[in-house]
Amino acid sequence: MPRVFAFQSVGRLLCLGFLAGTTLAGAQQLPKLAGQDQPSSDQSQTRDDAMSTLKVNVDVVQLFFNVKDKKGGLIPNLGKDDFQIFEDGKPQTIKYFTAESNLPLTLGILIDASGSQERVLPMEKEVGGAFLSEILRAKDLAFVLSFDVNVDLLQDFTNSVPTLKTALNRARINTGGSVASVIPGMGGGPVPTAGNQRGTLLYDAIYLASHDELAHEVGRKAMIILTDGEDFGSQLTVKDAVEAAQKADSICYVLLIADRGFYGFGGYSGDREMKKLAEETGGRVINVGNKFDKLKEAFDQIALELRSQYNVGYTPTNPARDGTFRKVEIRAKKDYKIQARTGYYALGKQK
Repeated sequence: MPRVFAFQSVGRLLCLGFLAGTTLAGAQQLPKLAGQDQPSSDQSQTRDDAMSTLKVNVDVVQLFFNVKDKKGGLIPNLGKDDFQIFEDGKPQTIKYFTAESNLPLTLGILIDASGSQERVLPMEKEVGGAFLSEILRAKDLAFVLSFDVNVDLLQDFTNSVPTLKTALNRARINTGGSVASVIPGMGGGPVPTAGNQRGTLLYDAIYLASHDELAHEVGRKAMIILTDGEDFGSQLTVKDAVEAAQKADSICYVLLIADRGFYGFGGYSGDREMKKLAEETGGRVINVGNKFDKLKEAFDQIALELRSQYNVGYTPTNPARDGTFRKVEIRAKKDYKIQARTGYYALGKQK
């Protein structure tokens, strides 16, 4: 039976129609994902061993970031004394620092399967599969999610690259109409979605990937979103999506893949909101159009950045867990550009 606002077993659709009129505060009380494939016990143990130090002191704020020169080149081999950290404008004491993170990576691949992507979807599958082969290591996990008129979890967390590639290849263009959802406890009747345009549930997909998948993981987390950036019909807003990604401590990379011929002379404007998402989570937007070589180059850049992250931790001088957003700034003592998230939410301890 369908569950309210939860992914079903792998390959099943997401029920979202009932959300009209609800608030984000209500949405945050959602159940965990139903019917997921869990990592094997050996795989889970390996990751737990590798990240056990992160669980010792949950009061430590952990940041992963890149350092670049004026031309965008990565700067390696800097030390703890090369940086200063400020939270809400107040200096913080760095508790630990590493120049290269070998911590396991938890990765989400979100692929746009709406009508606008029909001519570029095969390219996304091919290059995305090659990227997974290159980036995933023994302790890493990844999942694949597609979004169109629905949000579809194609593959839950796994370390198997062939399985992830198979999931990517299952993505299909879907331009169907509204989907009515059945809510348990309400007589089993459909919830009408008439009047609500549905076509590309981008913001809903980012929220769910963050809230229902990545928020339950620890350590390095990243989301790669292949889309033209246009949203049509999401129940949640881009603000909700950004907030969920920040609360999940996930870096968001957006590969803007747009078939210009689909839009005609009107163009598209999805890049504005996607830049907001990427900049506030420590990622970036890479515009690849519909070019195979540009897409491959973009994936290569992301792989290099994820392997060249600095990892710094500090205990905030403000110990309150009041749910507020704390602005964080990492400053380099030299004239370098810091690519990092803009802050975090001071949430209470998870039970």
